[in-house]
Formats: sequence, structure tokens, C-alpha cells
Amino acid sequence: MPPTAPVTMSATLAADESLARRRLAGLPVLPMTSGEIGLPVHPVLKARLAAAAGRNAYGPVAGSPELRTAAAGYWERRGLATDPGLVVAGPGSKPLLFALLLAVGGDVVVPVPSWVSYAAQARLAGARPVPVPVLPGQGGVPDPDRLREAVAEARAAGRDPRAVVVTVPDNPTGTVASPGTVRRLAEAARDLDLTVISDEIYCDLVFDAATPAVSPAVFAPERTVVTTGLTKNLAAGGWRIGVARLPDSAVGHTLHTRLTGIASQIWSSAAAPVQAAAAYAFGETPGIVEHVAASRRLHAAVAREVAARFAAAGAELAPVRATCYLYPDFAPLREHLAEAHGVHTGADLAGLLLTRYGVGVLPGEAFGEEPRSLRLRAATSRLYGDTDEQRTAALGAADPVGLPWIRASLDRVEEVLAGLTGAPAARPHDALHA
Repeated sequence: MPPTAPVTMSATLAADESLARRRLAGLPVLPMTSGEIGLPVHPVLKARLAAAAGRNAYGPVAGSPELRTAAAGYWERRGLATDPGLVVAGPGSKPLLFALLLAVGGDVVVPVPSWVSYAAQARLAGARPVPVPVLPGQGGVPDPDRLREAVAEARAAGRDPRAVVVTVPDNPTGTVASPGTVRRLAEAARDLDLTVISDEIYCDLVFDAATPAVSPAVFAPERTVVTTGLTKNLAAGGWRIGVARLPDSAVGHTLHTRLTGIASQIWSSAAAPVQAAAAYAFGETPGIVEHVAASRRLHAAVAREVAARFAAAGAELAPVRATCYLYPDFAPLREHLAEAHGVHTGADLAGLLLTRYGVGVLPGEAFGEEPRSLRLRAATSRLYGDTDEQRTAALGAADPVGLPWIRASLDRVEEVLAGLTGAPAARPHDALHA
């Protein structure tokens, strides 16, 4: 069955290309569109990749035994017992997610808001997304009660929802669904016979280590697939490597057969040298663990400072608890934005920020919101410097927001928001403690 609607270019990648064109034209740019992590690759991982450059054979479709065993250990250290035989590697978690939608079949429940590619991938797979809103401050997981209603309505209308995609922690909101909400989601999935596809690529970037994100696999182990990769925690997005953990159940074994069949026809196997480096990364030596911890501290420091500036400008946003994403809502400023700038939609607002100020953000519409929504997603992960020297310094700094180049970006955010709202720039500390 062909896709039910045209699939356009990823909003994130399209916005990045627009910013690149502005930069080439010599125009000022503040890139906050993409969640690409602007940090250098750990030196040991670069050495591992180089040492494996001679590995030019395809290898097993599901991934090398070395990588699958290392990934299983990674999940086991997070409380998810994993059979390496039920781990499948691919050229990034993004194609793995798409292949999983193909393998499960049927329509797909997606949270609103949610990452730009979930609904698009569902359409590419010949399915239709079933949008379900999230609970306030608990992005990434559809409201379990509304999920039940939406699936019942879809089935009554002759549709066939078979899967629900969740993101724990969440892109685009930077929030984390509570364990109670995740448990209720898992219970609903079991009652409705849905496969849960849990995108957990941000699980290592929860700021408070005492309150980690909880996977749906804890509550519905027999029907939850978990995916992750090295794109976010280790800033290796360009390496394109991801892994999926399939449940040790009849559902999981059937999915494994289907998923590896699909993989064999699409990508054959992930790049062998990258698999070798990824196996080392998933082994989590002390150096790798500390590198991830340092990046987590950096994300937290900068994201919270940027969030404070949005709050000071009058936007509403839930406290960011993970990732490098903010999801401010400018609804309180709707009247002013309409009168002063002719802004009526999120796309209007994002366009104004880009064309007038050179600030790249994405409108909530890209994440499934109604066009009239004035929510934006801003990513802070490319504010850490323009060179590897600056980024390395940011990673190791006790007070990264005090570094001149990061401070300059923060000041620019404050200036832009002051110009947008027509109010004097308020100090972030005052806004957070008013």
C-alpha cells in the first residue's frame, strides 16, 4: 500500500540546510534547530574506528557478535536483561525504527508532540499515524487514557493500530514521563495488544542521575522493543550506528525474523568498522562513562540557562530534565506577537526568528501540533563552540556558561527575545525565582 500522503524532507534537516545557506552568505546565525551534539568524538573511539578500517566484509545482518554482546551488557546495567541473540544493529537508530514499523505493520500511535520522523515513517511504511496528546510536562508518552480512546475509535472505524511509539526521555520537550505514566502506558499496550517501540536514545542524558528515565520494557517486557545508538550520548551521529533490543517472547522472536529479513534487503549490515568502535563504546569503560557524564553536565548547564531566558521573556515551558531540547510556548504573548509582528502561527514565529534575527528554531507544527500553536523547539547542543578546541574546553569546564563564546550565545538569545517581546531583557535568575 503506498503512503497515504506525500512525505517531505525532515523539518530538522531542512532547517539545518537553510541555516547553512545563511552562513555561507555571511549572515549571522544562531543554530538551534538540530539536536546534533556539537562535541568532539572521544579520542579512544576514533582510534578504535581507525584500527578497524580494514574490516571490509559485510558481516552478520543482525550485527557482529561483539557489538550485540556489548549492547546486551549496556542494557543489563540499566536493569533490562538482554539476550544478545535478540539484539539487531543497523546504520543508525532511525532506519531501525522505520524497519520496526514495517516489521510490526498496521497503523502507529504517536505522541503529540513527537519527533518529526515518527509520523513520516509511518506514512512511508504505508500506515497512518494515530496522534495522541501527552500529559503536561511528560512528553514522549501518549496519555494512557486517551490512548485507549484513540485506539478504540480507530478500530471502530476499520483501522488497524498495532504499535505505539514512545520517546523516553523526550524529543522535542526535554521532559521525562513519570514511572507511573510509563506503567499505565504499558498496561494499556498490553490490554490493546500493541507493540511498544521505545526510542531511548536520550536515556543517558537525564540530568539528575537519581531519577533516571524508566523504560516501558520494565512494565511490559514481553511486547516492548527498545532502540538506542551513539548519536546523542557520544556525539557520533555521523557514524550512523544504532541497536534494537527485542523482547524475549513470541512477539520478540517473530519481530526478530521480520526485522532481520527487512534489514537484509535494505542495508545488509551496518558498517563493520563503526560496529567495532560501537562495541567498545557500549562496553562503557570508565573513560567513556566520564565522557558521557561530562556531556550530560554541559547539556544541563546550557539548556537550563537558555530555558531561563525564554521564561524571562514570558514564554511558558516545563522544566527541562534531560536532553538538549526546550519547548517554549509563546501563547501568553499571542496578542503582542500578532499586533507587533503579524505572527499568528508557530511557523510565522520560527520564520520571523530566522529571517530577522538569524535564530534557527522549529515550530511545534513540525512535531504534530496544530498550526496555530505558538510552541517552538529550541536545541542548545550546537552552542558549545565553533571549533573542537572550544567544544573540548566546554566539555571540561566547571562553569561552561561562563566561557566567552557560550556567554555570547546566551546574550544573543536574550537580546533576540527582548526584541521579539518589546520588553527590556530580564535577567534569567530573576525570572526563575520570581
